Amino acid sequence: MSRLASLLSAVLAIAAIHVRAQIAPPPEHAHGTPVSTPAVSTPDPNALKFDAESKTYNAKQGESSATFTFTVTNVSTREVVINRLSTSCGCTVAQLPTTPYKLSPGSNVPISASMDLRGKFGTVTKSISVDTSAGFKSLTVAANIPQAAPVAANPHTTPAQNAMGDRAKNIQNALADRQAIFKGDCRSCHVDKGVGKMGQELYAASCGICHDAEHRAAMVPDLRVPRSPRDLAFWQKWIMEGKPGTLMPAFAQVHGGPLTQEQVDSLTVYLYQTMPRSPKVVATAPAPLPLPLPPQAPAPAVQKN
Repeated sequence: MSRLASLLSAVLAIAAIHVRAQIAPPPEHAHGTPVSTPAVSTPDPNALKFDAESKTYNAKQGESSATFTFTVTNVSTREVVINRLSTSCGCTVAQLPTTPYKLSPGSNVPISASMDLRGKFGTVTKSISVDTSAGFKSLTVAANIPQAAPVAANPHTTPAQNAMGDRAKNIQNALADRQAIFKGDCRSCHVDKGVGKMGQELYAASCGICHDAEHRAAMVPDLRVPRSPRDLAFWQKWIMEGKPGTLMPAFAQVHGGPLTQEQVDSLTVYLYQTMPRSPKVVATAPAPLPLPLPPQAPAPAVQKN
């Protein structure tokens, strides 16, 4: 049996378990009395209140870092757990006093963030994803960075190169070598965060950092908007091999990436189960019927002398 066939069998088995769980009668005691099952609490998207969703730092000439602090308050009547924080780039770090952090009703906690400004110019924006038991929240930090003075020791540096931010440089490097994100400083985001993870956690660590980023590059597709039908083979091929000529690298170790085959399979199943499989069919309204032409007036009679 091929690997894709095995994955499909696993997906169908999981789906069958969910179906049986939905239609199975409630368990009973030996005397026939139904056993009460605990109620499942649903996430409350309004449980947390943030003092702001975005913050901006105006850096001074020569500053190497920018700091931000968000305050989040639990305004619900139940405990909320902040499971983890993740950022859209390794140059930005977000922290809690402890992780995970349990936030009791009425209490608050600061979320501190720091952005590395070295080698950057202009307005640089990064996002912070807050994963909680009440749902996900996206925060934004931005830094306005003054242009650095030209370096006399490097006569080959042009003004255009000085004006290019690290985001543009990273995109340029990735277009030249799409496996570049697995090397150098980029490893901290695209390799290290996914070590040992599977499925949904692996997607959040290694895929969502680009595909779910609020300010993702225009050439990075939104995976929730399919352009063609997508089956298990589609996801496996893209994850393993990527696509030459784009920013999509090959993630499988057999193609120079960081993921084992087991991790690739877990991502394949997760994406197949959670992402839309076919493009939405947009219904088009029928073309309006042509209006009848108004009757034409008869031509005037020609008078004869």
